[in-house]
Amino acid sequence: KSIGGHSDVVMGALCLNDETLYKALRFHQNTSGAVPAPFDCYMAQRGLKTLHVRMQRSDENAAKIAEYLEKHDRVSRVSWPFLKSHPQHEIAKKQQRGGGMVISFWIKTDSEEGKRPACATFLSELKVFACAESLGAVESLAESPSLMTHGSVPADQRKKLGIDDSMVRLSVGIENVDDLIADLDQALAKVGQQ
Repeated sequence: KSIGGHSDVVMGALCLNDETLYKALRFHQNTSGAVPAPFDCYMAQRGLKTLHVRMQRSDENAAKIAEYLEKHDRVSRVSWPFLKSHPQHEIAKKQQRGGGMVISFWIKTDSEEGKRPACATFLSELKVFACAESLGAVESLAESPSLMTHGSVPADQRKKLGIDDSMVRLSVGIENVDDLIADLDQALAKVGQQ
C-alpha cells in the first residue's frame, strides 16, 4: 500500500523458501492469470518514485502526533515504537530508521460500556483524517478495530485477541502536522462532551 501511496493500487508479493511450494503456486498463478495489469504496475512504479519522501514526512508527522497523544488527558495509552514508553523502543531504534506511520491509542473512558461510543464519537467528529480501514496513503486515516475491522468479532473474542473497545488506529499521512493535531484535538474534545 505504501509503495503505491495513493490508495489506487492493490498488489502483493509472495516470498518463499520452499521450491516445491513455489512451483505449485507459480503454476496456479500462471493458469489463473493472477498477475497485475500493466497499468497497476505503472502506478506502483510511479509511487516508488516518491516513496522515500512520503515515508519521511509520514514518520515525522507520526512522531509529533504520538507525542501529542501521549500527553492528552483523554488518551490512556499510545503505542508507537519510537516513543520511549513503548516496550520495544530500544529494539525498534536498533532495527528501524523511524517509528512508522501507524499509531494506536486508547481513548480514556469512565466505563467499559462507554468505550465503543467514545470511539464512534471521535471518528465521526474528525474533519481532516478520513475514517477508513486502510493505511499507507498520502492521506491520514483513522479507524476503530472494535467498530470496523473487527466489528463482527464477538466481544469476548476481541478481548482474547487484545482488541480493546477503546482502541483507535491511525495511519498518518503527509498533510500539515498542525492541521492533523488540531483535528485530533477537536475530535477528542467532543468525546469529553458525550
